Amino acid sequence: MPLMNDPAIWFKDLFVHAGFSYSLSSFLSTIALVLIVILLSWFSNIIAKAVILKVVTRIVKKTAVTWDDIFLEQKVFTRLSHFAPALVIWFMAAWALRAYPSWLLVVHKLTYIYMLVIGMVVINSFIEAWHEIYKTLPIARHRHIKGYVQLLKISIVVVTILVIVSVLFKKDISTLIAGLGAMAAVLIFVFKDTLLGLVASIQLSADKMLKVGDWISIPRRDVDGIVTDITLNTVKVENFDKTIITVPTYSLVNDSFQNWNGMEEAGIRQVKRSIFIDLKSVRFLDKELKAKLCKVPALKEFIESKETKTDLAGKDSNLIEAPFFNSSQITNLGIFRFYTEAYLKQLPYIDTSQSIIMRQLPFEGNGLPLQLNFFTKNTEFISYENLQSAIVEHLLAIMNEFGLKAFQQPTGDDLQTLQKK
Repeated sequence: MPLMNDPAIWFKDLFVHAGFSYSLSSFLSTIALVLIVILLSWFSNIIAKAVILKVVTRIVKKTAVTWDDIFLEQKVFTRLSHFAPALVIWFMAAWALRAYPSWLLVVHKLTYIYMLVIGMVVINSFIEAWHEIYKTLPIARHRHIKGYVQLLKISIVVVTILVIVSVLFKKDISTLIAGLGAMAAVLIFVFKDTLLGLVASIQLSADKMLKVGDWISIPRRDVDGIVTDITLNTVKVENFDKTIITVPTYSLVNDSFQNWNGMEEAGIRQVKRSIFIDLKSVRFLDKELKAKLCKVPALKEFIESKETKTDLAGKDSNLIEAPFFNSSQITNLGIFRFYTEAYLKQLPYIDTSQSIIMRQLPFEGNGLPLQLNFFTKNTEFISYENLQSAIVEHLLAIMNEFGLKAFQQPTGDDLQTLQKK
């Protein structure tokens, strides 16, 4: 009956009868008990994991809500099964190591540390699960909290490490925190990027400056693409050429960046393109060009509306017939500007409720820049680029009908032609 009374004595007697010395038999008996505890802890982990997976999965699948499915996907329940072997070792170690109390103290400390680590992992999984649930809510489209979640998880890791250190070295946690306070300068230097990223994340989130899915451009960093992730330290952007670039979170606050989200929400996008006019081709209408343009009803109406001489009566009758003082003379560039505006207004993809402006920019030796400034309803990248290209191509092709020429720098062929002449 020694087995029923005390397995340690039974094992010791077994080894003594096998011919081993009493001290060696005592040691081997302890080893046998330790192996039994390890085996039981291993079985307990398997059984706990199987029960949790089978029972919890069945319950989760029957519920109508989806948040418990997220907890299951984040392995919150399965990671709880790791507490089973820790509890087996914790309670059975005293039985297996009663002959070696110093070993028992070490095993208890290690088991305690293991349970702390498992608790930290479970809590972080729990937090991550709630973060995944939060991302399914409508508010998550405008409030990105991944930076806060990461900070919370880091805080839990730091607290766990402090508790582990206090257990290993038998120090009070308040003493450890006071020591960390003395090392504040070093910690600030080491975690500088994390602290800057935290402040930047709070500002970006509070001011709704950025969220996942936004299209942003940072020319200085060659960034032009969609935000795919925002972490405590970095913002990940997938450029339109499919390259992935990461930008420090705090740099988005320190430097300027362009967020195209407002354009996408408005459903319109601005077009700013310039056509450079050769100054030598700008002139008043002559009879031939006037007759040619008047074949177009809209242009004829515009020309006739402008053919009113300046009222110079009572001043100097000689000035009335002077061509330089006659405001009724219309330039081909003025008619071209009118035609361009009318042409844009009749296009179905142009938002006529917004301003359509043809303005001349200061010229600096490269012709007269005529800037087209309007809004299109095509915000999608390919359609937008195709539309503005088609408009510019049409205007370049038809401007010759107005007696205008586009300006461009002379090429090698132009220089060769001049030399031949």
